[in-house]
Amino acid sequence: MSKNDKKDKKEKREAARKTLHDLQVDLSRLQKHVIKSGKKILVIFEGRDASGKDGTIKRIVEHLSPRETRVVALGTPSDRDQKSWYFQRWVPHLPASGEIVLFNRSWYNRAGVERVMGFCSNEEYDEFLTTAPLFEQLLAHCGVTILKYYLDISRTEQKSRLKDRRDDPLKQWKLSPIDDTATKHWDDYSAARNEMLARTHTPFAPWTVVRADDKSEARLNIIRDLLTRFEFGGKDRARDLPDPNVVFPYDKAALTNGQIAE
Repeated sequence: MSKNDKKDKKEKREAARKTLHDLQVDLSRLQKHVIKSGKKILVIFEGRDASGKDGTIKRIVEHLSPRETRVVALGTPSDRDQKSWYFQRWVPHLPASGEIVLFNRSWYNRAGVERVMGFCSNEEYDEFLTTAPLFEQLLAHCGVTILKYYLDISRTEQKSRLKDRRDDPLKQWKLSPIDDTATKHWDDYSAARNEMLARTHTPFAPWTVVRADDKSEARLNIIRDLLTRFEFGGKDRARDLPDPNVVFPYDKAALTNGQIAE
């Protein structure tokens, strides 16, 4: 790498850090508004393994009040969970008035890993795709603002990131047996993703797709998009809008025009 390339790369990193700082200031202002107005905000992050959900959530909550912000990442369902109404274990984690809750994966596990790995029956899968929009419509009717982001990455990028996890001892906590099968079942996950987006994209809980091969750009544009959803005091109205080539509303055409990885 030449000196000019190194300089350009350093300047790009510095610019990204400055942009992130400014966006995080606006996130703090947004939180004050949420607390004062009593809003209930639920942000759902879905995507393939290694798509960047952890890092994105970390940047969002980094400087927010931990009393009014919660990150939810549920583990494997217990025996009791498996005997209960499917959505039941997420209900206690839904936002109360004045709270922002971020789900690092959610009830959409059923439409993704459970579907692909055979952890649910065809009947349970079909029931989920039918009832998830109804459940979300109820939440929206009861005052919960639902933002759903699907982080999409290419097959090549996923392979690279999973290898990095295996090689880096500080990232090995992210590894799971499911990760080892992620690339093998790429086409199955693609089919499950397409069905999920098509059947659960609704006016009251729409999907927003994020092209996440570039982690930094994905994180910054997700925060930009999140901020555009609300009006609050002190908001920087000159702030750039999210890049529509990075963050965009789901549309069926995106499955065939190259916007979403095949």
